[in-house]
Amino acid sequence: MGTSILGANEADLRRDRTSVKWLAYPPDVLPLWVAEMDCSPCPAVVEAVTAAVSRGDTGYGWAPRYAEAVARYAGTAWGWDVAPSSMLVVADVMIGASEVLRMLTDERGAVVVSPPVYDSFFGFVEAIGRRRVDAPLGADGRLDPEALRAAFREATAGGGRVGYLLCNPQNPTGAVHTPDELATLAALAREFGVRVVADEIHAPLVHDGGPRFTPYLTVPGAEDAFSVFSPSKGWNLAGLKSAVVVAGRQAREDLARMPEVHTHGSSHVGEIAHVAAMRDGLEWHARLRTELTANRDLVGRLLAEHLPQVRWVSPGATYLAWLDCRALGLGDDPAAVFRERGRVALGSGPRYGAEAGRGFVRLNFATSPQILEEAVRRMASIL
Repeated sequence: MGTSILGANEADLRRDRTSVKWLAYPPDVLPLWVAEMDCSPCPAVVEAVTAAVSRGDTGYGWAPRYAEAVARYAGTAWGWDVAPSSMLVVADVMIGASEVLRMLTDERGAVVVSPPVYDSFFGFVEAIGRRRVDAPLGADGRLDPEALRAAFREATAGGGRVGYLLCNPQNPTGAVHTPDELATLAALAREFGVRVVADEIHAPLVHDGGPRFTPYLTVPGAEDAFSVFSPSKGWNLAGLKSAVVVAGRQAREDLARMPEVHTHGSSHVGEIAHVAAMRDGLEWHARLRTELTANRDLVGRLLAEHLPQVRWVSPGATYLAWLDCRALGLGDDPAAVFRERGRVALGSGPRYGAEAGRGFVRLNFATSPQILEEAVRRMASIL
């Protein structure tokens, strides 16, 4: 199998990393909060980016090449036959998703989301001047058809144009939405005239042995929807930005209305990195997923041993553990207590939905097993 991809120790990471993950908190706080991985870089990406910078290839990107690479990867990874002509290259996933929602919905209109969900959904809905309507996940952590129906009814009551921002797979719960769940969503969206935009950035991080990832645009009824995708999360390339907006068959005219200037925000070096990852970094990525699955299972064992009161559902995707800490008696925001008393920084549950996240934390397990063991030991020590 070779050298571990997630094997770095804390001292090496603190010496080498200058990203927000390692600088946002004091040096004695172990950071398992923001969604970036403590991984060695993909060699194919290092080679491609180094070569580009060495030869001075640091100008503006060429979007068709990037779109063609995404189409090839989607076909290989998920059997999704998607045309590059159905894509628009954009700066990153959330910029793309928010601009599509701006186009599809009315000013001061409604956008529905399903908390607990990626906290930036809330900020971007607010940034484009839209009103948020919640359709919370069910008690089982899955999409809840009745909650969706009620939210769609509320959002469309005034007659305006409404969007739904889907997280597929779900961050922070790691749920992999099934084809039936997505088809039910599509039918409800059609019934109420709601346009769906799917954030599918975590799609490459589905664990082996579990449910397969289903691209939203492949389910019946999703023909008027959009997907937004980037390999940046799967290969830890958040600092090298690019993404694509993909239009369903009945959304091509809408895609044509999006200003071409959106393509200007994509980083040329980011595109080079992403193309190399999707083309030449597949073996590295398969090894990474194996290590992430092992870490996920390690988290389960550590919790059972040291924090048995904490409940969780082992995620089918992502490197994020959504931990129910309500039985610990640490209040609405246990992350604040773990950070102050245990010196472990975790994602604050209420950030992912004030009600849905109360008493929860999000733990990033994309790090070394040794760091995970230390983190859970520190968390347990405060009790």
